[in-house]
Amino acid sequence: MAKTLRVVVPPHPLIAHWLTVLRHDGTPPALFRTAMEELGRWLSYEAIRDWLPHRRDVIKTPLASTEGTVIETAVPLLAAPIFPGGLQLWEGARQVLPSAELCLGGLPEAIEAQAGVVLLLDQIRQGDELIELLRRLEQLGVEAPRLRVITALTASPGLKQIGETYPEITIHTACIDADLDEQGRILPGIGDPLQRLGIRTAQPH
Repeated sequence: MAKTLRVVVPPHPLIAHWLTVLRHDGTPPALFRTAMEELGRWLSYEAIRDWLPHRRDVIKTPLASTEGTVIETAVPLLAAPIFPGGLQLWEGARQVLPSAELCLGGLPEAIEAQAGVVLLLDQIRQGDELIELLRRLEQLGVEAPRLRVITALTASPGLKQIGETYPEITIHTACIDADLDEQGRILPGIGDPLQRLGIRTAQPH
């Protein structure tokens, strides 16, 4: 049976709302950052629903014993936000992934054998950036079941390319847009996250 890329677009009104805020060309930088954070929170919540390691445990309430569910903190979880928008997604994701170890500046040189990895990217356009990250994770021994990708927005051409190379991964996103323009920007998209977040880059000398 052929393997097919799994792209999850949760039908949640809060996710749709914050995506609309991102899209609007009148959204100021501060609110754009908030929208990214909220999408990071809700998309992460959906992404870990059936994925986060957990176990059943017997506990005592003030009145009796009962069985409950607890997160298996012995299994490491790494969060790798990709600059720039990935950091804003992480600000929201950290609220539902409080035990995750943050990896700033890219992927670590080594990843523990059982560790789960969450990649956070502001958007997936042609797919090249994510494919390179997946290639590096593959070299580090991280297979698809241990990986979740969270992104505010995706484009069909990028998903097609990713699916041809890494069909086993799962991506959680707020929306799939159909097209790219001649400059490789998603249409209708959310614009340039760097500019819309109000981040200035150093000019070359």
